[in-house]
Amino acid sequence: MMGLLTALGWPAIVLSVVFSVALCVHVVRSGRDMYWLWIILIFQPLGGLVYLIAVLIPELAAGPTARRVSHAARETLNPERAYREAKAAVETTPTVHNRMRLAAAAASLGRHAEAEALYREAAQGVHADDPALLLGRANALIELGRFAEAMPLLDVLGEAGETNRTPQAALALGRAYEGLGRTAEADTAYQWAAMKMPGLEALCRYAAFLARNGRRAEAREALADIDQRMARTAPQFRKEAKAWRDLAAEALAR
Repeated sequence: MMGLLTALGWPAIVLSVVFSVALCVHVVRSGRDMYWLWIILIFQPLGGLVYLIAVLIPELAAGPTARRVSHAARETLNPERAYREAKAAVETTPTVHNRMRLAAAAASLGRHAEAEALYREAAQGVHADDPALLLGRANALIELGRFAEAMPLLDVLGEAGETNRTPQAALALGRAYEGLGRTAEADTAYQWAAMKMPGLEALCRYAAFLARNGRRAEAREALADIDQRMARTAPQFRKEAKAWRDLAAEALAR
């Protein structure tokens, strides 16, 4: 095939490369098996045509609903796929980026001790004050109930200027303060995160905080706001939104 492309000239070669790269991007973003990358790249452009006919065209023909159902089914049947792929990447190339990816995958599976260790190992040398590593490790420590250990990491984020004073960092700070019994400071941090952070996590965690601290009327008001926001949530995000809503509702029901 490359001989044919060469005979057709440089425009054909350039088009083949662009076509193949675009398909490789789709392979990675859609979570397809990595062997497709080899088929597409080695057998240009025939490999790309095979992928187009076997995968992409049927996917496009199925429509967005069918694609979402298919993706959900793959995730249900293979929930640790992202973790396994990230772990393989670390074993092959133990970069900071790959360790962060594995740490995030471990945390999503509830393996917070592993996530904390990975973030700690990655935060060395020039990466010691990396905001993503600091926040990731702080969140893992919070999940483990090690609030006092999380505080110095969050303090470093707070000292690093406005850029790192994100809603996500404020939410982690609120959770750490609450774990240490510093209720007033937790309230301030939770409020700021709930106002600024996209999605429902911060608002739902704040509602749960209010309920746990006897402010049930405020918690009910927050839950009503959450229900209104859920009604406007796009379908693909409703499962996650419901999980956060349930967290707030359960705290209020106790």
